[in-house]
Amino acid sequence: MELSTFWFLLIAVLFTGYFVLEGFDFGVGVLLRVLGRDDRERRVLINTIGPVWDGNEVWLITAGGAMFAAFPEWYATLFSGFYLPLLLILLALIVRGVAFEYRHGRDHAGWKDRWDWAITIGSVVPAVLWGVAFANIFRGVPLTADHEYAGGLLTLLNPYGLLGGATFLAVFVTHGALFLALKTAGDIRERANRLAGRAGLVAVLLAGTFLVWSLVLRANPAAVVLAVLAAVALVAGLAANRVRREGWAFAGTATAIALTVATLFTALFPEVMPSALDPAGTLTTANASSTPYTLTIMTWVAAVFTPIVLLYQGWTYWVFRKRLDTTHIPTTH
Repeated sequence: MELSTFWFLLIAVLFTGYFVLEGFDFGVGVLLRVLGRDDRERRVLINTIGPVWDGNEVWLITAGGAMFAAFPEWYATLFSGFYLPLLLILLALIVRGVAFEYRHGRDHAGWKDRWDWAITIGSVVPAVLWGVAFANIFRGVPLTADHEYAGGLLTLLNPYGLLGGATFLAVFVTHGALFLALKTAGDIRERANRLAGRAGLVAVLLAGTFLVWSLVLRANPAAVVLAVLAAVALVAGLAANRVRREGWAFAGTATAIALTVATLFTALFPEVMPSALDPAGTLTTANASSTPYTLTIMTWVAAVFTPIVLLYQGWTYWVFRKRLDTTHIPTTH
């Protein structure tokens, strides 16, 4: 296997991990004011992701760093052409992170209410915009022969891109609701379970349409198989939720998200950013990659540090595996 292909696969794995892990805490953030009826319940919801949300974002940082080093041409074109949506994602993530830290700074209802809205908006915006961004990368964007982006923000807001945004949001909300059903007890668990069932129906409809449209745009046999497996995993997860098997249900949506991302990357390969304007502007793993020497050094570094990071994050999830409910939250600070 060529090193450029290896790093394409590794970047796909990093984005898959990011969407699977950050997907459920985006979902929790979106549902904060829906499932959390009062301050104590909202604190329970925040505490379910409190120990892990920042670790989940490491996957995005690593994916961006790997893209910058392994495929600098891809990184430059993507981050310049998608500058505004990526900037909005960054700002939303900053506001969301600050809200997690500052919400408990004052025991005042208005203060907490404003930060709760910041968490909600800071979860909705990245979920939608990541869907829009990845749908457009897959569909193809107007790139000149010099790999320069020739469109604008409205270029990205096409029907397929908007469907991608709606799909990501619906699936993440379902994923987050199932995570809450898995991580909480009592009344919150019951409401999360019911909401996951309702949100899941919307997610199945949108995800099914998105996958079919994607395969119409570009497909190969492996991508078709992965898309079918993704649909089966999502439906199986919702079926498990109906019989109160939250662990299997959460595994189902996690698998569906992972297989959906795998479908997109599999159908895209060897292209990394197709041009809808000039075929000569299409970026591939061959013309967008770094030198073999750079890729070799990166491979050795990844081989040493990746297992350490995975073990540490797995240990974090194991330590904070217990269910939470309002009995763990004092009535006053």
